[in-house]
Amino acid sequence: MMFLKGKFQLQQLPAHYLQAAINGVIPQENGILQSDYGGETIPGPAFDPTSHPASAPAPSSSSAFRPVLPSRQIVERQPRMLDFRVEYRDRNVDVVLEDSCTVGEIKQILENELQIPVSKMLLKGWKTGDVEDSTVLKSLHLPKNNSLYVLTPDLPPPSSSSHAGALQESLNQNFMLIITHREVQREYNLNFSGSSTIQEVKRNVYDLTSIPVRHQLWEGWPASATDDSMCLAESGLSYPCHRLTVGRRSSPAQTREQSEEQSTDVHMVSDSDGDDFEDASEFGVDDGEVFGMASSALRKSPMNVMWFVFCVYLFCFLVFVFSFVCFLVPENAENEGDALLQFTAEFSSRYGDCHPVFFIGSLEAAFQEAFYVKARDRKLLAIYLHHDESVLTNVFCSQMLCAESIVSYLSQNFITWAWDLTKDANRARFLTMCNRHFGSVVAQTIRTQKTDQFPLFLIIMGKRSSNEVLNVIQGNTTVDELMMRLMAAMEIFTAQQQEDIKDEDEREARENVKREQDEAYRLSLEADRAKREAHEREMAEQFRLEQIRKEQEEEREAIRLSLEQALPPEPKEENAEPVSKLRIRTPSGEFLERRFLASNKLQIVFDFVASKGFPWGEFKLLSTFPRRDVTQLDPNKSLLEVKLFPQETLFLEAKE
Repeated sequence: MMFLKGKFQLQQLPAHYLQAAINGVIPQENGILQSDYGGETIPGPAFDPTSHPASAPAPSSSSAFRPVLPSRQIVERQPRMLDFRVEYRDRNVDVVLEDSCTVGEIKQILENELQIPVSKMLLKGWKTGDVEDSTVLKSLHLPKNNSLYVLTPDLPPPSSSSHAGALQESLNQNFMLIITHREVQREYNLNFSGSSTIQEVKRNVYDLTSIPVRHQLWEGWPASATDDSMCLAESGLSYPCHRLTVGRRSSPAQTREQSEEQSTDVHMVSDSDGDDFEDASEFGVDDGEVFGMASSALRKSPMNVMWFVFCVYLFCFLVFVFSFVCFLVPENAENEGDALLQFTAEFSSRYGDCHPVFFIGSLEAAFQEAFYVKARDRKLLAIYLHHDESVLTNVFCSQMLCAESIVSYLSQNFITWAWDLTKDANRARFLTMCNRHFGSVVAQTIRTQKTDQFPLFLIIMGKRSSNEVLNVIQGNTTVDELMMRLMAAMEIFTAQQQEDIKDEDEREARENVKREQDEAYRLSLEADRAKREAHEREMAEQFRLEQIRKEQEEEREAIRLSLEQALPPEPKEENAEPVSKLRIRTPSGEFLERRFLASNKLQIVFDFVASKGFPWGEFKLLSTFPRRDVTQLDPNKSLLEVKLFPQETLFLEAKE
C-alpha cells in the first residue's frame, strides 16, 4: 500500500493542521451523523472549509437494509403519532399524541395524571430549549420517541423521615445527566443510578467523546462533588435532571501554538487533496506529541517539519506491514472451531485482552446457541467481518470494538461470531455460508462491499422460518453511533422476543393441559383395566372354587354310591337272627331309620350314614342316654357289643 501519494510543497505547518490531518480518518462527533433515534443532526467540522479546501468529510456509516433518507426527500404526509415518556420524581407517565397537538395539551394530560396544576408545572427536556404552551409539536420536528421531565419549583419536595432514608431513596433513583460536548455542540442524555460514581460518568463520557478522563474539563458539577469516587446521590445533583458541560482541556503546547498561528502562515499543497494523512489517526497522536517529540520542536524549522512527517509515515508503514504478517484466519482452514481459536488468539495479541468474547465454533453452531433455544434465552447474533487490507480495521478494532462499553453490551446481549475475509478463499467460503443462511441479497451486498468499507458488523435476528439481517454496520463509525445501532437492534429484538415468549408460554400451557388430559385418560384406562383384571381374577377364582366344589361333590357322590352299593341288604323285621333297629336324627331334623343285624359291625352303620351324605370324617354320631360319641368306638365291634341293640336313637353332629 502506498502512503505517500504525491509531492508536497511545504511552506509552514501549524501543529494543529498536522493534528487534524493525522486524526482525519477517525470519524469525529463533529461530522454530520444521522441518529436512529429521531434523526438528530450534529453540527459539522469546527474548521472553515473555505480555508481548508483539501479536507474531505469522513464518510458516514450506512446500512444496506435501513438507509436514512435525507431531509429533502421527506414529503408532506398525514399527522403522525408521537410517544412521550414524562418523568416526575419517582413516577413515569406515557403520553401519546398526534404531532398536530400543542405542548399545552400534554400539560393538561399530565395535570390529570400527576394532580399538579398547569401553572405550577415546568415541562423540560425539549431539544430546542424551553417552548411555549401554544407551540405545535409538529413545528419542533420531534422523533417518534421522546423523553421529558417535569419540574415543580413552587411545590415543596416530599419530606423524608430521616437523612439516611432520603439517601437510600436517592441511591435507588435514576438521574438524567444532560451533558453538552462543548467543541461539537452536541448533547447526550445519559441515565445513571444514584449509586453510580462520578468516575463512572466520566468514563462513559470518554467512550462517547473520546476525551480521556485526565483531559476532561467540566462545568456544572455541584460544589459538594469534590471526589470522583463520590456517588451521584451524595454529590448534590438536581433530581431528576442535571445539566453539565464537558470539553477538552488545553495543554500548554496547544496554547502556545494558538498564539503563534496569528503570526505564522503555513500552507501545505498536496496532489492527493489532503487525503494522504487519513491513515495517521490510527496511531493515537494526542496533545501535539508524536514519538516523544514535543510540538515546540516542529516550529524550529521547515526541515524539522519534513522530518516529522517522514517519521510519522514510516511508522505507519511499519505498523501496517508487521501487524498483518499473521492472518487472523488461516487460508483453507478445515475446521471453523480451530480457525476461530486462532482468530481469538491473534486478535488478543494485536488489540489486547479487552475485546468481545468470540464464539468458538461453526456459524451453524452459533445459530443454535443464539436462536434455537427457549425464547427467554435467545440473543442477537453479531457477525464481525475482519479485513486486514482495510485502512479502517485498526481504528475500528482498537477504539470501537474493544471499547469497554461495547464489549460489555455485546457480552450481555449478543452471541458474537467472527471471520477474516482478507484471503479470497475465506471470503468465498463465508459468501457460501451467507448465501445458504441469509439468501442471495445479503450475500451480494457483502460481495459488493469495497475493501475500504470493511470491517463490517452484521446484526442478525432469528425468526420462526428465517434469519433476518437487522443492520450492516461499516467500519467508518464512532463508539457512540455503534452503540446506538446496537441498542436500536436490541429494541427490535426485545419486542419480537416478548411476542415469542408469549407464544411459547401459550404453547406450553396448551401442551401442559394436553399432557394433563392425556395423563388423566391414561390413569382412567389403567383404573378400568385394573378393575377388569380384578373382576376377571375374581371370576376365575370363583370358577376354580366351583370346579373344586363340583369335583368334591362328584367324589363324595362316588364314595356314597360305592358305600351304598357295598351295604348288606336290610334284614326284615321277622328274622331268625337278632335285629337292631336304629333311628338317626340329622342336623336338619330329619330321621334316618334302618334295621341291622345285631352281629353287624359298627363300620356298617358308619357306611350307611356316609351313604346318606354324612361322612364320618366330618360328622360324629352321638347317643343320648348315656351320651357318648359312637364314632370314637371300635368300628370292628358288633352292634350288640357296643350296646346298640335292640333299638337305639342316635343323632348326627358336625365336627368342629
